Amino acid sequence: MRIISGKYAKRNLYTLKSNSTRPTSDKVKESVFNSLGQFFSGGNVLDLYAGSGALGIEAVSRGYDHAYLVDINSQACNIIKKNVALTKEKDRFNVIRNSDFKALKIFETQTIKFDLVFLDPPYAKEKIVKVMNTLLKYDLLNDHALVVAETDQHTELPEVDGFILNKDHHLGRTKVKVYERQ
Repeated sequence: MRIISGKYAKRNLYTLKSNSTRPTSDKVKESVFNSLGQFFSGGNVLDLYAGSGALGIEAVSRGYDHAYLVDINSQACNIIKKNVALTKEKDRFNVIRNSDFKALKIFETQTIKFDLVFLDPPYAKEKIVKVMNTLLKYDLLNDHALVVAETDQHTELPEVDGFILNKDHHLGRTKVKVYERQ
């Protein structure tokens, strides 16, 4: 796995050598960023189930200002920190070891808002809708913020109040839906 484009392009990333994380493939990552736009001009990114941190690091590489990389697994957080170190810009990243909803509550108390959110949780259907509703409830999204939800090919996500479905990709065994905050 590597950083595909931008400031940190072609740097190889570390991954966790276990089944506790499912890294987003370079093919899926490239397709997601091609559909979002190649490069960006600032903003905050949240990867709530960061694994290796690849999606958040890619987003900062392509122009976002800062990424918050959250994972509950301590080994995953160690890998994320190693990957962040490869950027030589650690100040542009926060690595947070916490559960999803506890992290969201922390962001609410710190009044941090996001422009792009990546969601690739285990048990996707149940979690994604709850997380999206919590993002709205805690007012964690800037106007027109995007939420990228990644699931397996068999998971169908419902419409979520407060969001418009912008894009729906089927990439092999992976589905990616891009929602925009209304």
